[in-house]
Amino acid sequence: MHGKNHLEFLKEEVESLKKQNLFNALPVLESEQQARVRLNGKDVITLSTNNYLGFANHPRLRKAAIEAIHKWGFGTGAVRQIAGTMKIHMDFEEQLARYKRTEAALVFTAGIAANRGTIQCLFDEGDVIISDELNHGSIIDGVRLTKAGRKIYPHKNTDELKKILSESNGFRRRLVVTDGVFSMDGDTAPLDQIAELCQQYDAILMVDDAHGDGVMGKDGRGTASHYKVDGLVDIDMGTLSKAFGCLGGYIAGVQELKDYLTNRARTFIFTTAHPPAVVAACTEAIRMVQDEPQHLQNLWKNTKHFKQGLIDLGFNTGNSETPITPVIVGESSLAQQLSAELFKEGIFVKPIVYPLVAKDKARVRTIVTAQHTKEDLDTALEAFGKVGARLKIISQQ
Repeated sequence: MHGKNHLEFLKEEVESLKKQNLFNALPVLESEQQARVRLNGKDVITLSTNNYLGFANHPRLRKAAIEAIHKWGFGTGAVRQIAGTMKIHMDFEEQLARYKRTEAALVFTAGIAANRGTIQCLFDEGDVIISDELNHGSIIDGVRLTKAGRKIYPHKNTDELKKILSESNGFRRRLVVTDGVFSMDGDTAPLDQIAELCQQYDAILMVDDAHGDGVMGKDGRGTASHYKVDGLVDIDMGTLSKAFGCLGGYIAGVQELKDYLTNRARTFIFTTAHPPAVVAACTEAIRMVQDEPQHLQNLWKNTKHFKQGLIDLGFNTGNSETPITPVIVGESSLAQQLSAELFKEGIFVKPIVYPLVAKDKARVRTIVTAQHTKEDLDTALEAFGKVGARLKIISQQ
């Protein structure tokens, strides 16, 4: 006899999402990750990956991963604190710290784990966390896991940030946390101004640079490098899952930060160590971004060409400064329709709707990569022009 289905309520919840045009089915790749892919049975140009530098399927990363499997095996079989830390992990963290110009670095299984675990274990009752209103959900999750006070400042508004800092002297510790590159709009935090305020008011500065890693600054060293505030970011969080084409997150900073997180960050302590093949590929990616500058150069050349093309067509691209270029259309249903019509034309872009963005700010989010050719981008622009005019998002070309 079958028991009651206690999850029956989920049917109604899913139907509700569908009626509001907020339901997204998982697209399925049938090829490796590159500029042109086979997805859901159709050959398309993809503008929806974080594979900024094209490293996800690069021969150098493949070779490094295969060699590591032969030397170290596939899995680690334990968490880092017990028996899962191999020399390859320690060597990579030393390399990563040198690259980020910090004393030390600690690798987590994912960026979300790095944010959650770090914020949760460093701040508590008596502290205050001051956060940009458009920060990534993993930062918000980390803040919610603490008993610290919470202050939100309007997006990139350093005048309001200064006011909050000046009125928060009574707290034990003050953390200012911001994305380096904001993932939905493609704009950047004014880290030069924020770092100066943190120095002035003796606040800790944490930057989530998931979309700045490998993209911004010298050798792709991130948004801190771009704004020339190296050494002023106390907690530099990044990811290995986007521009570097691999998997994982990390925290870079002083040695004591690494030592403390190793012993207190629950998302580090209770997670099995990265497989050696992943670590080897990450190691190779950090080498590549420094000794093969053409990948980064090509990324920015493609970014400028495609972004200007969208603007010339008359689309609203917001305040994007990076390879993330939103096409903002307003209503969720229109974003869903734009995505569906572009797919028919052979262009894959995912709609981004509430709650990821405000209800009246629905968009498709485009991300170009170093792998796209000019032909790829021009084909995509032609499709955007055709579909955008058909849906009356832009005027007839």
